Amino acid sequence: MVLTPKGLRFGGRMYPCTIGKAGITSHKREGDGATPRGAHRIVGMLFRPDRIVQPTDWAVPIGPGDLWSDDPKDHAYNTLVQAPYPHSHEVLRRADPLYDLVLLTDWNWPDAVAGRGSAIFIHQWRRPGYPTEGCIALRRADLHAIACRITRHTRLIVP
Repeated sequence: MVLTPKGLRFGGRMYPCTIGKAGITSHKREGDGATPRGAHRIVGMLFRPDRIVQPTDWAVPIGPGDLWSDDPKDHAYNTLVQAPYPHSHEVLRRADPLYDLVLLTDWNWPDAVAGRGSAIFIHQWRRPGYPTEGCIALRRADLHAIACRITRHTRLIVP
């Protein structure tokens, strides 16, 4: 997968997408709203089993207590954690459909550097042109089409 000015190129197709509200950066920081530049890998896939069918045999269901730590002071920073959780975090089981299917990237993972950014995912967009907090977001149908065709360690290039 390669992010281009026209969208996300994958498997000979171009998929419209959105990126972080602050654009692309080579100096990612927690909360800056930017998508990190670099060569990343897809290291996991999460899905809502109450909303969609498991897209691949390696996709992991998102449970009611699943969270993602985004607190740089937390020892579990930039990893999946469980509720109740005292540190800052993102709820993965959202009321909206944005995280019904999530591709996890290896940005600042598995050995996270505090403050270098967390939760850089590929997920469903809110609507065309609406930016993310640093993730890459796609139309629901496009996200599902890509998810069925990738493997663990598929490369994501953000130039």
